[in-house]
Amino acid sequence: MAQTDLKHIPLDQLRISKLNMRHGRRKPDVSDILPSIRESGLRQTLLVRREGKSYGVIAGRRRFFALKEIAKETGETPLVPCAIMTETDKASALAASVIENVGRLPATEMEQYEAFKRLHEEGKPVEDIAGFFGVTELLVRRVLALAALAGPIRKLYAEDELDRETIRALTLATPDQQAEWLRLWESETDRAPMGRSCKAWITGGTTITTDKALFDLETYEGLVTTDLFGAQGVFADADQFWQAQSAAIAQRIEAYRNDGWRDVICLERGAYFHRWDHVRCAKEDGGKVFIEIRHDGTTTFHEGQISSVEARKRERSAKGEGDTVPAAIRPEMSGPLADYILLHRHAAAQASLATAPAIALRLMVAHAMAGSALWDVRPFELRARKEETQASVDGSKSVAALAEATERSDALFKAMNVNPALRRNGDDYRLCELFSALLAMSDEEVLTVLASVMARTLEAGNGIVEAILHVCGTNLTKAWKPDEVFFDLTKDKRAINAMIASIATSSLADSCRTDTGKAQKQVLANRIAGEGCEANPDWRPGWMQVPPTRLVEGAGSAPIDAWARVAGLFDGETGGNAEAEPQTQSDAA
Repeated sequence: MAQTDLKHIPLDQLRISKLNMRHGRRKPDVSDILPSIRESGLRQTLLVRREGKSYGVIAGRRRFFALKEIAKETGETPLVPCAIMTETDKASALAASVIENVGRLPATEMEQYEAFKRLHEEGKPVEDIAGFFGVTELLVRRVLALAALAGPIRKLYAEDELDRETIRALTLATPDQQAEWLRLWESETDRAPMGRSCKAWITGGTTITTDKALFDLETYEGLVTTDLFGAQGVFADADQFWQAQSAAIAQRIEAYRNDGWRDVICLERGAYFHRWDHVRCAKEDGGKVFIEIRHDGTTTFHEGQISSVEARKRERSAKGEGDTVPAAIRPEMSGPLADYILLHRHAAAQASLATAPAIALRLMVAHAMAGSALWDVRPFELRARKEETQASVDGSKSVAALAEATERSDALFKAMNVNPALRRNGDDYRLCELFSALLAMSDEEVLTVLASVMARTLEAGNGIVEAILHVCGTNLTKAWKPDEVFFDLTKDKRAINAMIASIATSSLADSCRTDTGKAQKQVLANRIAGEGCEANPDWRPGWMQVPPTRLVEGAGSAPIDAWARVAGLFDGETGGNAEAEPQTQSDAA
């Protein structure tokens, strides 16, 4: 630290130094120290350095302003006891200012970022800055990474417009990426990615951390980005990672086979291994290895497993009941069509849940007990593989209904000047801010908020969606109707013919069975619109009923299969009314 000389300096020769970490801020409140200084004078010297013809105050800004107030009252210019730094080292002056201010009046995060940045720019190495303040070098590097962000981004964070997860993700961004993110933020039509999505956007997709690698990082030739706020680095090039990861998986498969495993099955990337639908089986008894690969790079090897179907087949064979298995029937839905149907059903379930707080309460408790892939908490984003499906879902009545419910919930917080956005930054102040607002609400208002939050965090593609539709008594006729996208995606003639039989007669379906799929879909559309017959606008295919029904006997169907797994749990449920008014807490009890 710099050496000092003691001297009394006239107040009018003092000013706030630009090296003071609080330089440029508005005049501070000195009402707490003013009476003491007025009565007894200064008990602690100001730390100053020679700056031209005057002296710059490095530490003691509030005491300086208190003396100015007293001088204004008395009309006299007092002599101020000062410790004059004799060194010309700017870094030492900055360090003195930071230490003084942090010790006396807690600085904001951004003030500390700026001070650390200036120390570094003045030549102080990371290890010296860490030594000054008794912190780790990692902490200093994190501070410097935040301080290096573009000024407008730091300003947004200082004004609490950005959460911690987002700004930490932005430390991984190049200057060009930061500029592009700011453009998206300021755009009236585009949306800037936030939180986990921001990190994925910067890294070019799903964030893949180095702990997911099955290969030796020492041999990896691609770029790994340092994540100062994560325990692991991040692969900058996902394609290059997957090349190395796939090679490592292939080696593991070969090793399994050499070790005597008869079947090693590598699931499609992103596909889940449904443990509940498999049973344990030793390698010697024909157990298989299933390899589950997640989009974030996580690779799990499930050893010694066979499907429940195969297990039952073996059991029947052992009992002499034969081992014949019916030939597999291909699914009645294509992947894109299943995506379309599932997302529309999910949107309807969300809308129903948002107006059923008593059900949402019980679901929340179940989530708290059993967990969920989304229970961080973060909202589910409706994202389809096809743009047409995305547009159809975005324009649906269910999405509009959820938006209205969300607005009602958000209005309760906005009335108290509290930001209602769902965040996962773990900020203690924000947690207490939301908690305080909720304490000020009635039980009915809190249940309204709960229902909205539960609806927005409902995971898609699972049996719970079907359960919600069932217990809420959702009327899908009001939520959805066949649109152009539905007809374009529906290509299986078996399913189309079954729809014709449903809306008309079996004889009509039989008469056009050999027609093209396009011609049959036109017949179906005419029946709905009433072209040459009585209109049937409320008709819905079995896929969009509650509960859903299968159109092709024995064929796989995502919503029907999901409901079949859980239907037995809800046999006693009568279902609610999706149009009913939200229940109060007493009703729920």
